[in-house]
Amino acid sequence: MSTPDEPILSYLTDMDGVLVHEDHLVPGADKFLAELRGNEIPFLVLTNNSIRTPRDLQARLRHTGLDIPEEAIWTSALATATFLNDQRPNGTAYVVGESGLTTALHEIGYVLTDSNPDYVVLGETRTYSFEAITTAIRLVDRGARFIATNPDATGPSREGLLPATGSVAALITRATGREPYYVGKPNPLMMRSALRRIGAHSQSTVMIGDRMDTDIVSGLEAGMRTVLVTTGISTRESVEQFPYRPTLVVDSVADLVGRTDKPFA
Repeated sequence: MSTPDEPILSYLTDMDGVLVHEDHLVPGADKFLAELRGNEIPFLVLTNNSIRTPRDLQARLRHTGLDIPEEAIWTSALATATFLNDQRPNGTAYVVGESGLTTALHEIGYVLTDSNPDYVVLGETRTYSFEAITTAIRLVDRGARFIATNPDATGPSREGLLPATGSVAALITRATGREPYYVGKPNPLMMRSALRRIGAHSQSTVMIGDRMDTDIVSGLEAGMRTVLVTTGISTRESVEQFPYRPTLVVDSVADLVGRTDKPFA
């Protein structure tokens, strides 16, 4: 486990609620990332959302004023593809999801099929269809292994909450009696795959997030020091509801500018 006085050599940071909020730049996020680049500190931007490819996300972030290379973006779709490639290389999968997930699986050599696949892989989408979910249920019932990119039950929109991967997974589980294996946060597996992506070690890496129940707990369980920002979901008051604590709580990433090498000093 890391201790607060160990040197900081790299960063993992959540995206929504930390760097951007509803497609608007969090004030100071650009300066924070500029300081990391200026000090040659490796970083990776994480998201549980599997809808978009890193290239799509790069374009979205650029629109907000953040210029982040696509190789510095790590999604639950990429983490899921990495996991499946380790578990069963060149396998087959039936996918309920969008281009972020299907592209990641194609890139590791997976064949996408509804004919006796090794896995049913569920990801985020805005176009869940009754037919696709029915097919997923039947395949899982026949023995396909059930994987989901992330357990988030809902997602935000301008009109209010949207059902997300966890909600649809619950529907499939209720129909089949089979629970999925979730790859994304709060599974520390996503953190460890991100660390490997940039060649970093947990003892010298900080995880920044806005949610105690995903970002902070998965960072903690992966052995990293953690920073909670209050520009997203969790608040200073809600921290007290959890049996674990972040290493540091700040108002936003802007508070880390000028001390990214020693954020806990």
